[in-house]
Amino acid sequence: MKKITYLVSVAVIGAALAACNDANVNLSDKEKALKEVVKPYVENTVIATYNAMASEGLALLADVEAIQEAVKNEQDYTAKMAAAGESWRRMRHHWEQSEAFLYGPADKHYIDPHIDSWPLDYNEMNALLTDTARMAKIEEDGGAYVGDKLGYALKGFHAAEYLLFKEGQPHECNLTSAEAAYLVGIVEDLVQQAIILEDCWAGGVNEEKKALITDEEGESMSWGENYAEYFMNLTHPDWKTYQAVAEQIVAGCVEIAGEVADLKMGNPYRSSNKEEQEYIESPYSYTSTIDFADNIISIKNSYCGAKAGDAAIADYIKKQDAELNSKVLAAIEESIALIEKIKDFETKAQGDADVKAAIDKVSELEALLDDEVMPLLSK
Repeated sequence: MKKITYLVSVAVIGAALAACNDANVNLSDKEKALKEVVKPYVENTVIATYNAMASEGLALLADVEAIQEAVKNEQDYTAKMAAAGESWRRMRHHWEQSEAFLYGPADKHYIDPHIDSWPLDYNEMNALLTDTARMAKIEEDGGAYVGDKLGYALKGFHAAEYLLFKEGQPHECNLTSAEAAYLVGIVEDLVQQAIILEDCWAGGVNEEKKALITDEEGESMSWGENYAEYFMNLTHPDWKTYQAVAEQIVAGCVEIAGEVADLKMGNPYRSSNKEEQEYIESPYSYTSTIDFADNIISIKNSYCGAKAGDAAIADYIKKQDAELNSKVLAAIEESIALIEKIKDFETKAQGDADVKAAIDKVSELEALLDDEVMPLLSK
C-alpha cells in the first residue's frame, strides 16, 4: 500500500507540475514578464510589511500594558512612556510604508479608516475621557469595546498618539487608571487590525497572533482570505490576468501619491482657516513628514521591489520605455529628498516653500504613474 500511495502521489504531483507548466506556456510574453513581478511583490513587499507592522504592534501592546500596570501601582512610568512612543513610531513606520496597497482587505474591511482616521474629533475625545460610564466599559472590555463601540476618530494610531505624545515628546505621566485602560484598549484593537491585514494577505498567521484575533468563545476575527493566492494564481474575479494585478499595484501607488500631495501636504499648505490648518496627519508625535516620506517609500517598494534583486514593475517598464522608467525612479527619490527637507511641518506648513516644492514633485510622480506608466501597462 505504501508503494502504491507513493506512486499515486508522484503521479498527482507530476500532473500538477505539468498543468502549471502548460499554464505558463500559454501565457503571452507580457503575462510571463508581469507574472515574475507578483510573487516578490506579495511576499517581500506586502506580507513582509504587514508582518513587521503586526510584530511591532505586539511590542507596543506590551509597552502600554506596562504603563497600565504602573498607573495601577502608582509607580513612575516615564521610561515606559518613552518606550511606548518608540514602539508606536516603529509600528506606524510600517503602516505608512503599506499605504501604496490600501486596496484589498484594507479597503474592503474598512481597516484603513478604522486605524488611521484623522484629524481626531477633539470634542468627542474629551467628552469620552470624562464619561465615567463609557470609560468604565473600556476598562472592563478593552479592545473589544474600543473596536466595536467607538467611532473611527476615537481609536487607531492617532487616538494612541494623543495619549502618548505632546508636541513631539512623550506625554506627561498623568494618565488616570481609566485613560490607561483606554490606551491599552486602543492598542489592542489596533494590533488586531494589523494582524487581520497580515492574515488576509498571507492566508494565516503564527499562533501568538492568531490568539489575539480569537475571542474567549473561540471565534476568530479572520476573514479566511488569501490575497497572495489571489494575486499569484489569479483566483479572484477582480484580477484574472497578471496585467490586471500589475495595474492594481500601480493604481495603489497613484492613489497614495495623490493623497500625499493633495491632502496630507496640500491641505495644511493651502490652509486659510483654523480647521484646515489643523489638518495635520500626526500633530502630537510630530512625525508627519516621516509619514509622507514613508508613503513614497511604499511607492518605491511597490514599483521597484522591496528587496535587492526582486523582479518588479520597474523592470518591465524599463524594457518598454527606459526613459520613462528613469523619470519615475528620479521622481521617487526626489520626492523623498524634498519631503525630508521640510522643517516644522506641524507648525509652519502654510505657504512654506519647501512644502510647495515637495507637493509639486509628488504631483509629478503621480502624473508619471497615472498618465504614462498605466497606459504602457495596458498596451
